[in-house]
Amino acid sequence: CADMADKVQVLPYFFGNITREDAEEYLRQGGSGDGLYLLRQSRSFLGGYALSVAYGRQFYHYTIEREMNDTYAIAGGKSHRTPIDVIDYHSQESDGLVCLLKRPFNRPRGTEPKVGPFEDLKEQLIRQYVKQTWNLQGSALEQAIISQRPQLEKLIATTAHEKMPWFHGKIEREDSEQRLLRSSNVNGKFLIRQRENNGRNVSFALCLLHNNQVMHYRIDKDKAGKLSIPDGKKFDTLWQLVEHYSYKPDGLLRVLTETCPRPSHNSEVSTVTSLTKRSSENALPMDTLEFESPYADPEELRSTTVKRSDLTLEDGELGSGNFGTVLRGVYQMKKTQKIVAVKILKNDDNNAAVKEEMLREANVMQQLDNPYIVRMIGICEAESLMLVMELAELGPLHKFLQKNKHISMKNITELVHQVSMGMKYLEEHNFVHRDLAARNVLLVTQHYAKISDFGLSKALTEEENYYKAKGHGKWPLKWYAPECMNYFKFSSKSDVWSFGVLMWEAYSYGQKPYKGMKGNEVIQMIESGERMSAPAGCPPEMYDLMRKCWTYKLEERPGFSVVEPRLRHYYYDISQ
Repeated sequence: CADMADKVQVLPYFFGNITREDAEEYLRQGGSGDGLYLLRQSRSFLGGYALSVAYGRQFYHYTIEREMNDTYAIAGGKSHRTPIDVIDYHSQESDGLVCLLKRPFNRPRGTEPKVGPFEDLKEQLIRQYVKQTWNLQGSALEQAIISQRPQLEKLIATTAHEKMPWFHGKIEREDSEQRLLRSSNVNGKFLIRQRENNGRNVSFALCLLHNNQVMHYRIDKDKAGKLSIPDGKKFDTLWQLVEHYSYKPDGLLRVLTETCPRPSHNSEVSTVTSLTKRSSENALPMDTLEFESPYADPEELRSTTVKRSDLTLEDGELGSGNFGTVLRGVYQMKKTQKIVAVKILKNDDNNAAVKEEMLREANVMQQLDNPYIVRMIGICEAESLMLVMELAELGPLHKFLQKNKHISMKNITELVHQVSMGMKYLEEHNFVHRDLAARNVLLVTQHYAKISDFGLSKALTEEENYYKAKGHGKWPLKWYAPECMNYFKFSSKSDVWSFGVLMWEAYSYGQKPYKGMKGNEVIQMIESGERMSAPAGCPPEMYDLMRKCWTYKLEERPGFSVVEPRLRHYYYDISQ
């Protein structure tokens, strides 16, 4: 890996750890011609890179991820031995890129690639913080880290300096000088100490060795919480400040070259202090009771049935459909009470078929356990047949967005990415949803979505990767892929088509897709190769992904194993 980094480091078009915005600025300087590109360090992935490309006066960014076996690939694309091979390949084949790579944009003379921050430490801190704060492990831990990485990085960023060997905490000026003059007297050797901390005015000092003398630079925090030496560039964190001055002096006598380690520092990361409580508006999915299964506690014995005496129903419907109604309820578990949604079957004479359908839905849901899917808690057979499920308080995605036009594109992308994580889980477990639409995505909080309504879902057998329906039922045609309409054939790839429509609904703030058109008109439009145009203000990368989801031929359409990483990289990128 280090060897690979060295090979990439010498490429004239590699810019190092620059931001997405910096990359776009460089490409503008280069004239933004179609196919002009540069390579940079991925700021989200260990050992990964990002390719920034100009096309049609827009800029596109693709993550080149380092895979398990140390090969490199753009999500869903072919694997290559090195990032350089990825670039060579895409200068011959666009294969998912917006255009061929035509001309590299090289670093201006005298500019070195920007050095990256302390990635390994950050990774360790994140894992430890999630484990400690939410007591998660296994796949719940992985899902939490994938979906919330940008927020977690911000949470730990502010305390990460305490784990750095160059941070000596609160020591006197004289002590810092003794420590720096001990052992090697290398120019540029440095440490940071905390100065007086009178209440809110935390300040630090950067102590730097130069020609056997120690220089002390005061680091102050401004009202916005930014750190800087007098008249210097401002930083969010001390370790970004250190990173910056390690590659240019920028007002210091010289660059920082060598860490003066604090005496007690060992390479083990000590435990992260728990950070401030978040307001409910900024709550992370892991802060909610719906992130882990209620049966994650081994003492809560899993049961497929719920006793009627343990269930209290509340007044007021949450929703209704041809099966009956959904009410809010409270389920008394062994150790805790859980607020739940209860789907209640109408007591009609002719509901044998509906009952069978509800039991089938319950059966599908009981096999699924993922933070981004509404979990089934159990079935209760009493005065009516009732399905007891997790409650997602804020209701369906499309209605929420219709009422909340202030929600940012970043927030929408976060939710859409979570849906793709749930769908990737279904795909891996051989389930087809068959009714994926914004109305069937429910929100627990503004930052936490779950897929619901498994009424049409099917578990596929190992041999078959698709399900053949017996003919049109009451089908949501506007969400259906061509092969569903023409051959009644359903697979995870047809769910991907529906997911493209769901994305369109989300980015249009809950508008109706194909507004004013009848089912057969929609079919004709798709058969003629036409697709819905991009919603107003929709990021081009996201519309590009929708179009990929609407690939006519199912064998050419990406699966969720490709769609989810594409969304993830875009979400991380805009969250920087």
